Amino acid sequence: MPCKKKSFNSKVESIDRTSGISVLDLPDLVLECILEKLPPEELCRMASVCASLRDKCMSDYLWEKHIKDKWARIIGPAAYREWQWHIASRKDSIFFNQGKQKGLLGYLTNLWPVVLIRSSFSSISKKKNSPPADSLMSWYFALESGKFWFPAQVYNRENGHVGFMLSCYDAELSYDLRTDTFHARYPPHGRRAITTETGVTWDRLRAPPIDTSPHDLHISDCLTELQPGDHIEIQWRRNKEFPYGWWYGVVGHLETCDGNANFCRCHDSDTLVLEFNQYTRGSRWRRTTVSRKNHREEGNEADGFYGGIRKLRTNEEISVWKKLWPSEVLE
Repeated sequence: MPCKKKSFNSKVESIDRTSGISVLDLPDLVLECILEKLPPEELCRMASVCASLRDKCMSDYLWEKHIKDKWARIIGPAAYREWQWHIASRKDSIFFNQGKQKGLLGYLTNLWPVVLIRSSFSSISKKKNSPPADSLMSWYFALESGKFWFPAQVYNRENGHVGFMLSCYDAELSYDLRTDTFHARYPPHGRRAITTETGVTWDRLRAPPIDTSPHDLHISDCLTELQPGDHIEIQWRRNKEFPYGWWYGVVGHLETCDGNANFCRCHDSDTLVLEFNQYTRGSRWRRTTVSRKNHREEGNEADGFYGGIRKLRTNEEISVWKKLWPSEVLE
């Protein structure tokens, strides 16, 4: 038996030495399927093996999936335009300039623990081996690094300050990889300086649903179809110097209507009732009316100004607001 075992091991060793099978010998489709299943850090490990794998692992095809999986919910057209502006204004991406360490190695040193990159990226040290500045891999790393501030919207800004409950405001965001949260930077307005908030969680963020500046009135396209019970968001700002925020509400019944669905004709009226039920009954913020036909911006310096309206058409959008509902009725 000992002799046979030795002979068998020798044959295996002989096969291992002569086979010379490489991952690059796999059919392209098989290799692509393998690479598609790798997380970002493992793709970077593979990119350090050789030039051929580097090119495959840096392809936009692979990194588009990772961007969609992690970032799609909070990245919109405005964020992409900001990224395009950054790469157009610089020959080299600022996100890959890391002092003495250059290229992918220097950049990833700041993203993943040393144990992940100590050996895997030792061969990637030349600048030419960094992802192209306009590649999706480069954009993914820019988002992960926290050095790229991008526009998005924050629910219940400033740690759920009572004055912003059930609202959503534009801000610039920076990701903190260590805590898996964000820094939010709200623009100055009026006499108010820039406000910064830390520790903003993913569930309080979204990509702007409408590509409209927070200083511009959204032109409503849903007014004629709104009826009691519909969920809406409406632009509101304190005064003309402030940017708009989006506030959650529902369409209510006219005072002359008892709410009986069989006799309700509120949807035929030119007057549209909006209710904000997070506020107590009798509060001046509880209820307002706007014109369906001639609605632009309405309001005054005391009660603020109401702008454009958008109808919430999916249960997903509505459920987000319901999850943010305050534990106590607001005054």
